Formats: sequence, structure tokens, C-alpha cells
Amino acid sequence: MRECELKRKTKETEIELKLSLDGKFSNSISTGIGFFNHMLNSFAVHSGFGLELKCKGDLEVDSHHTVEDVGIVLGTALNKLTENKVGLARFGNFTVPMDESLATCSVDISGRPYLAFNAEFSNERVGDLDTQMVKEFFYAFAMNARLTLHINLLYGSNDHHKIEAIFKAFAHALKNAVIIKDEKNILSTKGSL
Repeated sequence: MRECELKRKTKETEIELKLSLDGKFSNSISTGIGFFNHMLNSFAVHSGFGLELKCKGDLEVDSHHTVEDVGIVLGTALNKLTENKVGLARFGNFTVPMDESLATCSVDISGRPYLAFNAEFSNERVGDLDTQMVKEFFYAFAMNARLTLHINLLYGSNDHHKIEAIFKAFAHALKNAVIIKDEKNILSTKGSL
């Protein structure tokens, strides 16, 4: 099964998520943060995943809890869908140009959570998203998806383009990593992950 539904409620956020690795859900995203919605929609479109997401968060405080908790829930959903790992391509790598910006992402669905994030932004915000929350989203995602994630922004000058290139590279790398290539084996010399 390559689809799941998750709900998570805390004192800071309330999230409902449906994720299909085979694009069976239409994309519908509402977090209360316009630019974050745009990035998650880009992720869904470029990964080919179906993503329905509703998040009500304490945005009167700031965007931190909403962005981080969406990363937690999306990562948890991916971990649930890739837990078996039999047949998974496992690795994905992709580079995306976005006008003057160039970003690359490499993924290993290894069961070993790790984030290497090499990107800097010039502004504190893009739209209503704090730029420092971009790294926090990917950290929360990687830890809860239990995968190794390397994100490198090679260059760029426009923060909107930089962040969008990162999300699109992430989408394509993950799309490649979740392909079912061999339904009998786990891609590991150990025979398990």
C-alpha cells in the first residue's frame, strides 16, 4: 500500500494529512502560510505524489510550530509508506535550476536519519514564511522519515528562487528514491536496512 492518512493534534497545531506516493489524491494544501503552501504544492506536483494537507497552527506566535509540525507529519507518513523497503530504488539525486539559482538534493531511504543543509538566504522572510524555517522543515522531515537528506544550494541571489529550487530538487530526488525497482530484495549488502 502506497498511501496513508495521518492526524496529529498538539496544543500548537492540528494537522490532517493524506499522502499517496502514486498520486492518487488531488493536491490540496492549507497551512495558513501562503509561501509555504506554494512550496508544498510545488513539492507535490514535482514528486508526482498526491498530497492533501490541512494545518491549523498558532500563527499568532510565528510560523515555527506550523512548519516544523508539517515536516514531522509528512516525514512520518513517508516513513510509514517506505518502512518495508523491499524493492525500493532507495537512492535519489536531482539538480534543479530556478532562474539564477541552482539547488541539488540527494536522498537515501536508509532508516538512518540525517540532514546536511547547505543554503543561506539574504532575507528574514519570503512572503509570510521565515526563511530560517526552511532548514527546520527539512530537519523535521528527515528525522521522522528516517532518511538521509543532503541539500545544497550551489548559488543564487533571489530567496524565492533559491527556496523553490530546493523544494523542487527535493521532490524529484524523493520521487526517484521511492520507485519500486525490485520487488524481491532490499537494496543493501547487509540484506536489511
